[in-house]
Amino acid sequence: MSDAKKVKVTLVKSLIGRLESHQACARGLGLRKLNSSAEVIDTPANRGMINKISYLLKVEG
Repeated sequence: MSDAKKVKVTLVKSLIGRLESHQACARGLGLRKLNSSAEVIDTPANRGMINKISYLLKVEG
């Protein structure tokens, strides 16, 4: 599993006042505070969460 492609996501906009489902996506990606980063495996489920809240994120790799 070490050869799995990873994507680094960073939360660049606040979650305050966002839809509950969007906040849940951020938590599911491991993002809690503003400017927090996480490396997630590039799966269809994670890609869907990234696409849903792409306006809050910076995505690298």
